[in-house]
Amino acid sequence: MTTPTHWKKSSYSGGGEGNDCVEIANSPTHIAVRDSKAPARTPLTIPTGAFTTFIEALKPPYSTVTDFARFRG
Repeated sequence: MTTPTHWKKSSYSGGGEGNDCVEIANSPTHIAVRDSKAPARTPLTIPTGAFTTFIEALKPPYSTVTDFARFRG
């Protein structure tokens, strides 16, 4: 997958300038995920069919991506 050019910010983006969030972009075969604070870094790419499973894995007991990140260390 080439690096996407159209990114969508999370609706849960923080206050202020809204830079503390996750962004996603999609193609027919993959979903790309990146940290909006580091857009130049290589995004995490997930096959489209596996994206729902990835999101489900982030749900309770880890209710937010931030909670999941804290758990992961």
